Amino acid sequence: SDQAFVSRFQREAKAAARLTHPHVVGVYDQGNDDGLIYLAMEFVPGRTLRDVLRQYGPLAPEQALVFLDPVLEALAAAHAAGFVHRDIKPENVLITDDGRVKVADFGLARAMEPNGESVTQGMIIGTVAYLSPEQVERGDADGRSDVYAAGILLFEMITGQVPHGGDSPLSVAYQHVNTDVPAPSSIRHGISPDVDALVVTSTRRD
Repeated sequence: SDQAFVSRFQREAKAAARLTHPHVVGVYDQGNDDGLIYLAMEFVPGRTLRDVLRQYGPLAPEQALVFLDPVLEALAAAHAAGFVHRDIKPENVLITDDGRVKVADFGLARAMEPNGESVTQGMIIGTVAYLSPEQVERGDADGRSDVYAAGILLFEMITGQVPHGGDSPLSVAYQHVNTDVPAPSSIRHGISPDVDALVVTSTRRD
């Protein structure tokens, strides 16, 4: 019933359909069936990265990087095409039954303006545990916001927890703005300095 939402949904669906990559869940069609607005997307048999983490707990850094690499390839393709995902998290990383990795839910993505910033400034969209400081402060998001979230994702894969916790989403958001993400080795022993550096560099608040 919200025509503004319907227009935005249809516009984003058409944009997402233009993004084709082996590590991105495909959007095939969108339409209106007697008032029901829908998307037709690629079916990915398998499970999410969240399912894997629940079953096995923290992963070895080598295992985590195997999952992360195709996620970064998908994001690189999206950024090159002018899109930002805005909601990278384990629930949106799908692992097929034959081991392929695909990034899902580009429905929150926004076509970026020529200056590289999201056109929906002032809106916080995404899951608070993975939100970059600029998303919290200003509602802005560009490719760097996805890199930040990917760094949080790597931290979680190898430590079994997200770096910032709290009693409310607001307190978690506040920490993203005011507190550096710690090195994973401060949580779990045996993490190499290179992996620490990858997480710390990708999650820098500036």
